[in-house]
Amino acid sequence: MTKYLILTEKPSAAKNFATALHGASGHFADFDYRIMNLRGHLLNFKEPDAMVAPELAKQYKSWKLKDMPWQLSDLNWQRTYVKQRGKGQTSKQLLDQIKAELQNGYDGVVIATDNDPSGEGDLLAFEALDAIKWRGAVYRANFMDETAPSIQKALKQLQPIADKWQFGPYLKGESRSRWDFASMQLTRIATTLAKEKGFKVVAREGRLKSVIIWKIYEQWQKIKAYVPKTFYEVKFKDPAGHVFLRKPAREQTDVPWRFEQQGLGQQDLASYQPSQIVNEQHTTKRMAPPRLLDLAGLAALLAPQGLSSKQVLSTYQKMYEAQYVSYPRTEDRNVTPEQFNELLPVIDKIAAVVGVDAHLLTHREPRKTHVKNQGSHGANRPGVKVPNDLAQLDKFGPGAQAIYRTLAKNYLAMLAEDYIYDHVTAELADYPDFKTSYNLPIQLNFKAIFNPQKDEETGIAGPLGPMAEPFLAEGVNPKPQTPTTKWIMAYLEKQEVGTGATRVSTLSEMSQGAKAMLAESKGKLTPTKTGDVSAIMVENTWIASPKITRRLFAMMDEVGNFQMPMSQLLQSVTQVIEHDLPQMQHNAEALVPKLGAAPKTRKVKAKPKAPQVTGTFNGEAVHFAKTWGEHTFTEQEITDLLAGKTITFETTTKQKKPFTAKGRLGKRTYRGNEYVGFKLVK
Repeated sequence: MTKYLILTEKPSAAKNFATALHGASGHFADFDYRIMNLRGHLLNFKEPDAMVAPELAKQYKSWKLKDMPWQLSDLNWQRTYVKQRGKGQTSKQLLDQIKAELQNGYDGVVIATDNDPSGEGDLLAFEALDAIKWRGAVYRANFMDETAPSIQKALKQLQPIADKWQFGPYLKGESRSRWDFASMQLTRIATTLAKEKGFKVVAREGRLKSVIIWKIYEQWQKIKAYVPKTFYEVKFKDPAGHVFLRKPAREQTDVPWRFEQQGLGQQDLASYQPSQIVNEQHTTKRMAPPRLLDLAGLAALLAPQGLSSKQVLSTYQKMYEAQYVSYPRTEDRNVTPEQFNELLPVIDKIAAVVGVDAHLLTHREPRKTHVKNQGSHGANRPGVKVPNDLAQLDKFGPGAQAIYRTLAKNYLAMLAEDYIYDHVTAELADYPDFKTSYNLPIQLNFKAIFNPQKDEETGIAGPLGPMAEPFLAEGVNPKPQTPTTKWIMAYLEKQEVGTGATRVSTLSEMSQGAKAMLAESKGKLTPTKTGDVSAIMVENTWIASPKITRRLFAMMDEVGNFQMPMSQLLQSVTQVIEHDLPQMQHNAEALVPKLGAAPKTRKVKAKPKAPQVTGTFNGEAVHFAKTWGEHTFTEQEITDLLAGKTITFETTTKQKKPFTAKGRLGKRTYRGNEYVGFKLVK
């Protein structure tokens, strides 16, 4: 009987697989199996100086500009175990367990990690298999989500992988990983140049970070430079309050009928007389429901409610693992016919949970705009598992109810009829350039379910005309929009930079920790001091160019589709650095003029190093501190310690309480490094 080890990405996925197969081990389809899990990436690249020949190590450890760009062919791209924070352990223990299990006669390993568009799941699986030196058969389970039907279907249609270098998703993931690693040179360059100007920050630069931080910084500069300018122009109004006006051409700045001085506006007003309203037109129009959401769109809608990108990402992931929502890291904005039909039986139940009238859901046939025979995981949407009520979701984290409610209403809107409205237009008989237009709802339909922008123009219910009177209106030039999560997500989508999930995860990373580049508050995004430095350093660089970044994403896809060799993609790192290094040198000169002199850091007086004793202990040359606490070892005590003897002496605790210390020399560990020192014994 064939026997497979099924390898999932994390413990929660292993649990869902066990539920789908009715056990962590057993028999399914035509094979026996056992399920084990990784914990995300168990390996990462070694430091660059550890991946080159010894004579090159100094150069690759350097942050000096003369040592960059690197010759990437010098790197052997070896990986090492990931250290577990605060535990003094590495991922080796888990990998050893998997390796030991595979000694029990398995015919193959099934990669059941997340099947995400970036190839990340395939990459971390092969990292683990390479580390344990697995040379047997490998298969891929391609599942849409972690529901039982999806898992069972995937395990009945396993994809054999004879060679990882001929497997597109792995190639894409590995090429992206190497590109990002090599691009750390840009962080070294920007940080070095900033420190030369007195700014002691780590200026993190990257293919999406730099695009985001520059765009947000640039927008704040526009806001700071904004000067409100009042203007006056003639408009007309009818008895019902409908306003007639002239519209300047798009991007037109010099509008001849707008006056800076009120007196000139009054003079212009005197040249107009009341006019009859003519050419009234009524056109019945329809609007289809909006596109389905990706993670970026969801985060943008929830940010004004105080949910950060990190909270949306974390909470959504937990809800996905519990199968209440669909796969998070999707590129799709539509669903397949199969996914549409899968949710159809629970639509009324979902509607009841989120307070939507099921009578509005009359369009239960697939819309061509939303349901297509293309895509993979499908857009973000509710799962087939429906909570009994929204409060049931609170255990998953902040905003769980809001996440589910927003996803559900967005999806349910697709099942309602089009929004129908009356589009009204008219103009003035004597001054046909003065026009009005507005919308009057006839049937809200989908907008009664999902209309987060409240964007229907209800207009004024009263009838037009018959006459309109001129008046002098006061206006002001528009202020640049404040950077928000919604604003930056819309910009990145328009520029086609990154997937929705990548945008959210990057924004989350940029907003966290002591080295955060952005402060995020109810969707408002403001650069930190570190962010200001990082932004100034990338002005006019390729790494901050959405066009270049879009091309890099496309090149990674081409590698995964065997349309470009990985070496060509990696050569683009060098090209970017060769272009950006001199530009960053130029940009560094603007740091002080734009930010002011860097704050002076107070020098902390170094604590004097304790005197050391050198000698031979257990046949090896050692050195150890001559003092322990408040006690200084005597010459006799040093002789006894080196001889391996136990000594006792009187000393005090940190609280100055007297006690008798008893101990001898022995091996100790500090921050993962072993050394010989005095150890207390009982």
